Amino acid sequence: MSFEHPSRDEIDLSAVLHALSDPQRRGIVAELAASEVPRPCGSFAPTITKSTRTHHFRVLREAGLVEQWKEGTSKMSRLRRDDVDARFPGLLDSVLESVPVR
Repeated sequence: MSFEHPSRDEIDLSAVLHALSDPQRRGIVAELAASEVPRPCGSFAPTITKSTRTHHFRVLREAGLVEQWKEGTSKMSRLRRDDVDARFPGLLDSVLESVPVR
């Protein structure tokens, strides 16, 4: 299974801001920012349903905030920090300052 990701130049500010407008998605981004390694999607937000978590990751991926790939039976995710910082310097730092890491 292959996932579509926007290129660095295609990352759109409106899509990024929409993705970051949801507190669950901001929490996911904060956890990825704090992690030095990619993480399986199932390790995030255990109190929400799998379908809701899948929706949140799809929004984040389509906005260009995360990269996802299959690794065995897991869907792995990592923050596209370099790409987002190149497009919108300081945006992630500003947003993440107010998000407590779980």
